[in-house]
Amino acid sequence: MPNDAARIKLGDSLDVLQRDVLDASVQLVITSPPYADARKSTYGGLPPDEYTEWFLPYCQEIQRVLQPTGTFILNIKENVVNGVRHRYVRDILDGLEKQGWLFTEEWIWDKTNTMPGKWPNRFRDEWEHLFQFNKQRKFDMYQDEVMQPIGDWAKTRLKTLRGSDLVRHSSKTKSGFGRNLTKWKDRVLAYPSNVLSLAPECGNKKHSAAFPLRLPEFFIRLFTKPQDIVLDPFAGSGTTGVAAVSLFRQYIGIDKEEENVKRGEQRLINEVDDRQKLHIKEKQEQDALVAKLLGDRNTIIIDTTVAPEEEAPVDIFDLMDELSRD
Repeated sequence: MPNDAARIKLGDSLDVLQRDVLDASVQLVITSPPYADARKSTYGGLPPDEYTEWFLPYCQEIQRVLQPTGTFILNIKENVVNGVRHRYVRDILDGLEKQGWLFTEEWIWDKTNTMPGKWPNRFRDEWEHLFQFNKQRKFDMYQDEVMQPIGDWAKTRLKTLRGSDLVRHSSKTKSGFGRNLTKWKDRVLAYPSNVLSLAPECGNKKHSAAFPLRLPEFFIRLFTKPQDIVLDPFAGSGTTGVAAVSLFRQYIGIDKEEENVKRGEQRLINEVDDRQKLHIKEKQEQDALVAKLLGDRNTIIIDTTVAPEEEAPVDIFDLMDELSRD
């Protein structure tokens, strides 16, 4: 393998997971399984009516290998069949809840550079679901790792606070949510929304709309820490692997196509070092921006983009090798 932190396995992920991956060993699963009626040479081009029955056993294995505090992110979109959206994605959600998964959140991937088109009864698809599932209500989440500049709106909206701005303002819908604008005064970073606006990787000629690297990077930062294990059971072009290793996580990828495995390994060789340098540069730029916005106040900023010096945990890949030999 080209990188000691990664292992890309050739085979059906159901078999590989059962044979090689330990219970509760993975912190984050992020994947985009083949769409219905797609990848006929490897997955048979599963019809939408058969998709749920085919996919749910994979989710059962994902549940087994995921840590109790881990997270499963599923990117999937319904097909259009005879002019209407098929309901297999909703059937999958129902099936996952019956398996015991908690449907925690729905993220939206807003694809910002989709091709224009014309259809008789709809407009072009410009977004996709990213469903978040967890095994329990309390799970690992590092929200500060994905904070972003608060934006220019704060310069005027938070400049002068008065009246109800100075106390917690409860929602009129009685939802239990509320706001307290005084907590955001003088802040320069804010938490993002659950809509991620990112262009697909159109330059990837082997994949029609591959993940942009920043998509798995966002969830890796949010739900893992360095040395945690990230799994993609439908690895495809290997984007999740590059994202994981460049952020100093361990990675397990699985794919049925030998060409994808080779491509994923080559991407780890070609892209990880440059990506790590980019992360460090972006972190330095953000630190400089924060210092400027704070008026050069003395601020301690923790840099999480450098490799940790602490003792590494048990190597999951050694354990995988032992399982394979048994």
